[in-house]
Amino acid sequence: MAEILVIDDEAPIRETLKEILEYENYTVTTADDGNKGLQLIQKNEFDVVLCDVKMPGIDGMELLDRAQALRPDLPFIMISGHGNVEMAIDATKKGAYDFITKPPDLNRLLIAIRNAIDRNNLVSETKVLKRKVAKTFDIIGETPAIGKIKETIEKVAPTEARVLITGENGTGKELVARWLHEKSNRASYPLVEVNCASIPTELIESELFGHEKGSFTSAIKQRIGKFEQAHGGTLFLDEIGDMSPGGQAKLLRVLEQKAITRVGGSQVIPVNVRIVAATNASLAELVRARKFREDLYYRLGVVTLELPPLRERPEDILPLAEHFLKRFATQARRPGLTLATEARRRLQEHAWPGNVRELRNLMERLAFLCPGERVEAEDLSFMLSPDATNSRLPAIELGLENATREFQRDFIRRSIRQAQENMTDAAKLLGLHRSNLYRKMKQLDMQEVGGTE
Repeated sequence: MAEILVIDDEAPIRETLKEILEYENYTVTTADDGNKGLQLIQKNEFDVVLCDVKMPGIDGMELLDRAQALRPDLPFIMISGHGNVEMAIDATKKGAYDFITKPPDLNRLLIAIRNAIDRNNLVSETKVLKRKVAKTFDIIGETPAIGKIKETIEKVAPTEARVLITGENGTGKELVARWLHEKSNRASYPLVEVNCASIPTELIESELFGHEKGSFTSAIKQRIGKFEQAHGGTLFLDEIGDMSPGGQAKLLRVLEQKAITRVGGSQVIPVNVRIVAATNASLAELVRARKFREDLYYRLGVVTLELPPLRERPEDILPLAEHFLKRFATQARRPGLTLATEARRRLQEHAWPGNVRELRNLMERLAFLCPGERVEAEDLSFMLSPDATNSRLPAIELGLENATREFQRDFIRRSIRQAQENMTDAAKLLGLHRSNLYRKMKQLDMQEVGGTE
């Protein structure tokens, strides 16, 4: 049975609406102001909210803004005795499902509620179907290490345990975080990502907890922080090892109290989030160096998942390459594109310092730039970094400066051959303008036509 929240400061209207809706077999909860309504929205899962516009404290429009940040799919039907066209348009722009004037026409109100519930059900069903058919977040690999990670995810995801994901850059930490969320009981709520390394120290508190209007010079309007945005869902703290000491202390306090206070505010706001953190650094070493709080480390790492680098699971290189190539070749309308035998060997020989991300990016480039119907070893030559095989490195006797020039000349030649001697296409492959490519070739004493000396 659908649950409806009625928020109105006038008791007669609240009780009348409650009586009518309960007669229609709805479950009804009421609140007499915006603050109480917001708290109920944070703690419960309502299907529809009926909200008065003019209320003391938080009015209906402000409440609509805050609720949209917490639960963007929750339908709001605004009700006002002072309604006009401008107010109705403003409410709709802010995300309200409908706008009804007081006293409400009961038939129209009931129809609006049914339609809002039907739409919400369709949105939920669509999300479920997307999760079932989406292949974007597949974890590819059959090595024992990957098998253990999949097994751990299946066990841990349905629980509330905090998870710490470790591993080198490009090993798929974000992918594992998405799997943990999608397989959890919180999958219908948001997964909110925060890159701790990209947030300046002075802004970390505002980013995580939000701020009130006027709380500091540039706070021209209220901001809902990441914790509130992730309410009911999962908060993914990427590169947690780079968080400032002050940010670590505030994060620990929230984990202990399960509530936040916005910068410049006094209201304590309960938050219900699951924390998944990730780092490419060793938090244990950072703890020993006193650069990371030991108490926070143990709170985050209830379960730890260590992702192996790609070089330690070579059996997964070709399955991953074929998976990515198939996906991007379909996007490029080249579904028949395959890997030649020699190309497959070269892929397995490569060291993959960028891990799965490097392999994924390589397959994407090949899907759009490979000239033939098969990816040949030659197609890989100018795209793989010089450590793929020792034979591709310039001789030590050349010296550093000459070796650099020789590598650049070879790189340009390969690009020109890859572009079938079309200099405009070759320049695009190299990330240069055509005129800059000619200038570079002149500096390297290379002939312009065909890229040969």
